[in-house]
Amino acid sequence: MINLNFANKLFICTPLMHAFKRSISSKTLRASIGLEVKKPAPFPYKEKNYSLLDSLIDHTTKRFDENTKLIVLEGPVGIGKTEIGKQLADELGMHFMPDVTMDSYYINNYGYDMRKLDSQLPVNCQSFDEQNFLQSPNHYNAAAFQIIKFKLRYAHYIDAIAHVLNTGDGVIIERSPFSDFVFLEAMYKCKYVSKMVYKIYYTLYRHAMPDLLHPNLVIYLDVPVSKILEQIKKRNQPNEVNSKAMNAEYLECMEDQFKSKFLRDINLKSEVLVYDWSEGGDADIIVEDIERIDFDNYTNDDPKIQDWNYSREQYWADVRMKYTNCKEDLIANFNVPVFDAPELNIPGEEVETLTHAWFNAEGNTHEEGFNPKYHKLSEIMFKTRETKKWDPVS
Repeated sequence: MINLNFANKLFICTPLMHAFKRSISSKTLRASIGLEVKKPAPFPYKEKNYSLLDSLIDHTTKRFDENTKLIVLEGPVGIGKTEIGKQLADELGMHFMPDVTMDSYYINNYGYDMRKLDSQLPVNCQSFDEQNFLQSPNHYNAAAFQIIKFKLRYAHYIDAIAHVLNTGDGVIIERSPFSDFVFLEAMYKCKYVSKMVYKIYYTLYRHAMPDLLHPNLVIYLDVPVSKILEQIKKRNQPNEVNSKAMNAEYLECMEDQFKSKFLRDINLKSEVLVYDWSEGGDADIIVEDIERIDFDNYTNDDPKIQDWNYSREQYWADVRMKYTNCKEDLIANFNVPVFDAPELNIPGEEVETLTHAWFNAEGNTHEEGFNPKYHKLSEIMFKTRETKKWDPVS
């Protein structure tokens, strides 16, 4: 006698399991078909490098499933992307990474905020973060601010790739270095940065971007500028309402660059979903649309899957070693000599003042893990190597 329940389950699951090779599925869909996903424990990539010996034992693809994808969430400023990103990540069982802020640049690993040093520093060396930009977009330090944000987003995106390759988990990341140029374009149009800074930015962009894998999917939430300005008034936050930067010209330039350049270019390498988010929306609708994307619809040499399609396990290991072990080498793409833009150069005597203040600040007098104020002597004595990290200030 045939077990009809088993036959029905087999009939349902077989085609879905085939689709799971590359098509993303939500927790709801998995639960509806009784699919329980189990994968090996994550590799501790934040604490140690992924070595050649590791690659012989710890194969990269053994953790992969249909949700091992990198998704970028994009859209105008101030429309609630972070909350939607968290909801999407929860429903898809993925890891969410919010956009970077200048806090990651100014707050050291022991919690000390370097912005407290401003009173000791020359004006050109003082901190400049998002709040400063909103109030003083024409400030001399605005150019360095935007390039630092680009560098931070670049490092953050490397972390996202490393997480995917070492855990097998999907990642939803808010913003990416691929869209960072829209901010620079808007700043240039509004005369917040000079033509020379504009040229230097794109020199850095050309050096750095070829080393990154494109996302599997980009989700763009579209809100017209008039609606954004209306929301700013409703929120009534002084730093936004009184902002000299958040004006119609700046926001309209960003919108134009997103739609005419970013979405056009990224569509060549990634799947793209665009939503009218004027009145907000439902994350469940986005999840349903994501599940309908057939990532198996492409040939192996199609540009849209080329960055994430390797025929041999060792190729995967090579890519994984690159993004796990070589973050500082990748960041070195930004080490381009800059001489022609005064905004990006600090006089030598001011550099000396900045260096002295910075490395005598609380928590900065020792390499991380070796500071006797925060670590026991026994921990320091038997430490064989520095903590694996990248210092955004270096």
